[in-house]
Amino acid sequence: MKRKSVLSWDDYFMGIAHLSAMRSKDPSTQVGACIVTPAKRVVGIGYNGFPSGIDDDHFPWIEHEQYDESKYAYVVHAELNAILNATQKLDGCTMYVSLFPCNECAKAIIQSGIKELVYEDDKYAHTEAVKASKRMLQAAHVTLRQLDHQVQVAVKIK
Repeated sequence: MKRKSVLSWDDYFMGIAHLSAMRSKDPSTQVGACIVTPAKRVVGIGYNGFPSGIDDDHFPWIEHEQYDESKYAYVVHAELNAILNATQKLDGCTMYVSLFPCNECAKAIIQSGIKELVYEDDKYAHTEAVKASKRMLQAAHVTLRQLDHQVQVAVKIK
């Protein structure tokens, strides 16, 4: 008899997004993203971090009023990293992301051909960036779906 208590596809792919987020060195916000084909194959993952090849020990990880002294000038968001790391074209794919994307990531999501966005947290819904993001994604007919529960991933390393 087969096991019945298996993860749903949504929980599985959101779990991969959360596992990816664990790679982020950001002290305040760790975000992960996972891109999946309609056939349920993972084709891209990403987390928020500095561009490849940059020693992040020499750059700020803090918020600062001076833009070039804050992390915001340098960090690549999880969504963009997942798109850039993709192993194939993303037309018709679904992106799972732990935090609703900003307007800049929304542009990349739309341009890449992703047609569904599944997200968990929407803590910045009140910001202008997220309002613009939702407006663009809806205008581009990207399906937006918020999970009604939180997925937690526990990793035990021995």
